[in-house]
Amino acid sequence: MKIRILAAAAAVLLSGAAHAQFQKPEDAVKYRQSAFTVLGAHFSRIGAMAQGRVPFDAKVAQENAAIVATMSKLPWAGFTPDTEKIKSRTKPEAWMEMDKVRAGADKMVKAIADLEAATRTGSLDAVKKSFGDAAATCKACHDAYRE
Repeated sequence: MKIRILAAAAAVLLSGAAHAQFQKPEDAVKYRQSAFTVLGAHFSRIGAMAQGRVPFDAKVAQENAAIVATMSKLPWAGFTPDTEKIKSRTKPEAWMEMDKVRAGADKMVKAIADLEAATRTGSLDAVKKSFGDAAATCKACHDAYRE
């Protein structure tokens, strides 16, 4: 438990410094893509429980939600202006509407924090509702800004 908390704290602290540490724009793209990949993998595990594809396990849901909550704060450092022209799944509109992208990111971070809190209740119904709300924030951004 202590290791997970220390790892999460380190990830949050290092995310702010990540922007300054990107050697090349390609590194920033890899960073954000990697953060989204890890986030998505753990989010999907909660989704499988919320959708009844696997049995609900409150402890597993909590563990995955803690990782998702940490990861949700990280990708945004990789959306640097010098990455706009690099081939990725980000639509050109994202760069013209970065304020909206950041607002969507803030909504997602909050919805995921709510999901994490719901997993701590041990209630599948609470997890289902919060998962749906969090998934909707992801979908909104994907629909608008992801190819």
